[in-house]
Amino acid sequence: MVRLNVFLLLAVVLCSLGVVTSQHKARKVFQALESEQERARQLEVEFGQLQLELSTWGAAPRIEKIAREKLRMRTPEADRVITATAGGGSSQ
Repeated sequence: MVRLNVFLLLAVVLCSLGVVTSQHKARKVFQALESEQERARQLEVEFGQLQLELSTWGAAPRIEKIAREKLRMRTPEADRVITATAGGGSSQ
């Protein structure tokens, strides 16, 4: 009977250690998950900011301003504009 009690006590201790170990691992994995989710949220915010910046850099008024100031371009007069048609001819 003493052997059975010792065996059962040993089984209970081993099961208890297994439960504690698995809970510890689960908490560490959950903590890593939370950390990665926070990183994903930060990346989403950064992506939104980059999209906004990209739309700003490609805005027509900004491009026109750079063309006028840095490249010294200007809009041509109406009589100098030639429009090409799909048929290969041109009209003025």
